[in-house]
Amino acid sequence: MLKNHFSLFLALRYLKPKRTFVSIITLISILGVTLGIMVLILVISVMTGFEQELRRKVIGFDAHLVVSNQAVMEDWAESMEICKKEPHVTAVAPFVQGPVIIEFQNRRLAPKIRGIEPDLEKNVVDVAKFMKEGSYDLEGDKTVLGSELAATLGARVGDKVTIYSPGNIGRILDQLDRMEKEGGTAADAGALKQMILPRELEVSGIFESGRYQYDSEFLLVPLHIGQELYTLGDAVHGLALKTTDPYLAPEVRDSLNSKLPSPEYALTWIDMNKQIFDAIRMERNVMFFLLMFIVLVAAFGIMNTLITVTVQKTREIGVMKALGARTHQIIGIFLAQGMVVGVFGTITGLALGISMVQWRNEVSKLLRSAFGIDIFPPGIYQFSEIPAQVIPSDVAIICVSAFLICSLAALIPAWFAARLDPVKALRYE
Repeated sequence: MLKNHFSLFLALRYLKPKRTFVSIITLISILGVTLGIMVLILVISVMTGFEQELRRKVIGFDAHLVVSNQAVMEDWAESMEICKKEPHVTAVAPFVQGPVIIEFQNRRLAPKIRGIEPDLEKNVVDVAKFMKEGSYDLEGDKTVLGSELAATLGARVGDKVTIYSPGNIGRILDQLDRMEKEGGTAADAGALKQMILPRELEVSGIFESGRYQYDSEFLLVPLHIGQELYTLGDAVHGLALKTTDPYLAPEVRDSLNSKLPSPEYALTWIDMNKQIFDAIRMERNVMFFLLMFIVLVAAFGIMNTLITVTVQKTREIGVMKALGARTHQIIGIFLAQGMVVGVFGTITGLALGISMVQWRNEVSKLLRSAFGIDIFPPGIYQFSEIPAQVIPSDVAIICVSAFLICSLAALIPAWFAARLDPVKALRYE
């Protein structure tokens, strides 16, 4: 048995802790591999969790598909019937969406309104479950504000906000041009005054979706008010659709695009948030390659250790070759050393990495309380806790990659040790 495991036996013997500089370098190499794998697992898991949590928030507040024509949909009822007949589509609701100017106590902002039919919209997106204050009431002249928008305005439930629409502004400019050409009269001035009268809406509730973009930029109003503000008559800007499975949306989109009258088309929630998801995916890939350099640095430490061992064990290598040790056995000794370091580093790194993922929020709170370091500010990322999701395939790729790098780092000094001439090694013995 000892003969069969000759290379491994000597590799473990050379790796035994001794009070030498080589042992210190070996420990540093193992520590480098450990830290590299730990940080890689932690970062990749957090970024994966961030992407998955963002997807859940998008799916929770966005429609699965949107049908529009980049302008105004006049015959939207016909398109609505086409959408309802499509397999996997469970609900359809019309909407009006666009920028307005909102004013409250001399504070003015330019958010977006979303005019909806509450009874139809609740089947597509249940906004009621996102309510933070007040109620989801869009009866009459009422509105529901995003939490960040309400905080910026200083508006609370029961307050009345003033809305100026682009439709008002367009009509005002047309009227001013006419008055300039024909000469203004008192009647014209009165008509102009009527045009600039904004809509005053009561805040019935405040919602919080968890995404800063929605909470700071949107206010919900009844569909008829949205149509009045944009002077659309019975027209709308688009249709919001819900499917049986959000991940079937691309399939439904392709089917609808072949049936909808031109120039109408369908977009999925993935299409509408493509830039965000692509950015997160690219950052995750970049972070993987950047953090892998930690393991590469540790691999150079392993190579340095084995080169030093090769120099120190020159006489022993010469004796083994003189006694008949084969080239692959000598290579196996030093290759096994690198592999053992890689195995120990990988196992400890894996254990620490999984532990850090499990205790990530506790570590974040500790850093915040002890040093005032907030590594994941809720105000920026809109998550109360650090999201994370461990994907077994990602962990396997990290561990296998680290092990292969350590093994390859050991191959070069192992090859040089195997090529050592026993006559030269024993010349001065």
